Amino acid sequence: MNETTKHKGLRRHLIQRLRIKGIQSKDVLNLMLDVPRHLFMDPSLINFAYEDNAYPISSDQTISQPYTVAFQSELLDVSATHKVLEIGTGSGYQTAILLGLSSMVYTIERQQALFKKTQRLFLQLGYRPKKHIFGDGYKGLPTEAPFDRIIVTAGAPVVPKPLLNQLTIGGKLVIPIGEKEQIMTRFIRTSKTSFDKEEFGRFRFVPLLENKN
Repeated sequence: MNETTKHKGLRRHLIQRLRIKGIQSKDVLNLMLDVPRHLFMDPSLINFAYEDNAYPISSDQTISQPYTVAFQSELLDVSATHKVLEIGTGSGYQTAILLGLSSMVYTIERQQALFKKTQRLFLQLGYRPKKHIFGDGYKGLPTEAPFDRIIVTAGAPVVPKPLLNQLTIGGKLVIPIGEKEQIMTRFIRTSKTSFDKEEFGRFRFVPLLENKN
């Protein structure tokens, strides 16, 4: 896999821009400095890999804007002991960032072609999620629940109840909620039946689709 000094320099400039935009987590910034985003992109778009924009990948999906990846990762507040569920593996770039924060990352992708492509890429790059699953992210992963952290990388019209139910007490769910435009939302489970809800501004994601498997 091609990784050059130029790529590393471009990542340093990207990190500077993310700091200016308000990203503060040293762990997240250091990981985004280390992870080669260009390897997760279509070869025709590699020259744009370190621009702060989203770009298309296969199956009508996108690789998220670096700022969005950093913002969600910072809100998720992952530590090394956390069990993490990612809904929407996509290109695998967000997964790679999560794996730098915790070795216990479970990730689900509903697009079969994209799932297979990312599965091969993880093997090539040496990323090892605890489980990489082809399935319906709306349902979460009840066989492995509960989770300390859950991140959703697609826009949901409403928060899926199975995801809330699969959080530990004190666990956090970060999810963009809305249809054409989403509000980045964080739920913190405070008891078996109660959650705190926080909102963090507007974003645009591809839609989270239900019951496709």
